[in-house]
Amino acid sequence: MLDLYARTWQGEPLGEDEYVISADEKTSVQARCRCHPTIAPGQARAMRVNHTYGRGGALAYLAAYDVHHARVFGRTEPRTGITPFMNLVTQVMSREPYASAKRVFWIADNGSSHRGQKAVARLRTAFPNTVMVHTPVHASWLNQIEVYFSAIQRKVVTPNDFTDLTQVRNRLRDFENRYNATAQPFQWKFTTSDLDDLLARLDRHTADHPEQSSDATGS
Repeated sequence: MLDLYARTWQGEPLGEDEYVISADEKTSVQARCRCHPTIAPGQARAMRVNHTYGRGGALAYLAAYDVHHARVFGRTEPRTGITPFMNLVTQVMSREPYASAKRVFWIADNGSSHRGQKAVARLRTAFPNTVMVHTPVHASWLNQIEVYFSAIQRKVVTPNDFTDLTQVRNRLRDFENRYNATAQPFQWKFTTSDLDDLLARLDRHTADHPEQSSDATGS
């Protein structure tokens, strides 16, 4: 198990030349061309957004986050998939300090672009010093890149008033540059001990209320 809070892998501490990258894709970032420009909030006035718009296309935003150094590497692609994800991996792993690192752990969820042992082998074949670590199924929220994507949604995409996809790309790149200039690592508070406690409570609840467990599974 990879413990980000303690910087350990299977109980052993990570070295200075070992890194942890959290990666994922934000799908279908659209360019919505509003029929009337959005009006910023003012004194005693909420933001005004026209809900009639033309579609200016959509793209995928892929990002990799160095969780201990608060650095983001992002790129846009026409769509998600194995090739776009490997393009992101190459973007990161072809530069220092990752290219010559002892190990670089890549945390990913179980999306189709990086699912299962085939993805593990694909990554290791391309870059032998990588180790892919999958989050549990239905637990992609454990991946810290989701915290960054939440900031993207709130600070870049919303209210989604873009003239075209070029403006979307420029806004994403500008935010990424600003973020990298000022960011600090996330203070991740949900530790492996917290996870162990949560699972133990769930086990106790299931043991104490077997009838509720049966109802929940439809049996």
